[in-house]
Amino acid sequence: MSKVYIFLADGFEEVEGLTVVDLMRRAGIDMQMISIKDTKEIISSHGVTIQADSTFEKTDFSDAEMMVLPGGMPGTKHLAEYAPLMELLKNFYNKGGKVAAICAAPSVLADLGILEGRKATSYPSFMDKLKGAVLIEEPVAVDGNVTTSRGLGTAIDFGLSLIGQLRGMEKAQEIAQSIVYF
Repeated sequence: MSKVYIFLADGFEEVEGLTVVDLMRRAGIDMQMISIKDTKEIISSHGVTIQADSTFEKTDFSDAEMMVLPGGMPGTKHLAEYAPLMELLKNFYNKGGKVAAICAAPSVLADLGILEGRKATSYPSFMDKLKGAVLIEEPVAVDGNVTTSRGLGTAIDFGLSLIGQLRGMEKAQEIAQSIVYF
């Protein structure tokens, strides 16, 4: 079975990251939290310590179905500065892989040229960093194999959208009902 990978760096927004992990796992999707550091321990933007499932260097991404970037600062900056992740994302996307980012993290996809000509959204103060994108202010923007979202307040919509893309809207609706989200 293929997997979904979410990449964590110190300073990530924990609600944006962990909401996606929680919802995916409820849907039966193999969701792996990957630290870009040499340790699994990550400290969120609000000082919450998270234990990732693995580190980037110890993970084989050949079974990836989707790759996800949470926002938060300085987490987004750390993700963008990690060259092995940038290479992986670009190659995965160029082969038709699904990529998703929320809050400030769509700026990382823009810097890789992934948002060029695509509908996209982000945290309001990051909209001007989405070079080449067709900007929309919806909670979630899906354009082909690229999904972007606005921020913490849209994290559930983002996660449910990703489930819908991977396992169908019926599964996404089932998960929404199970968490009393209508």
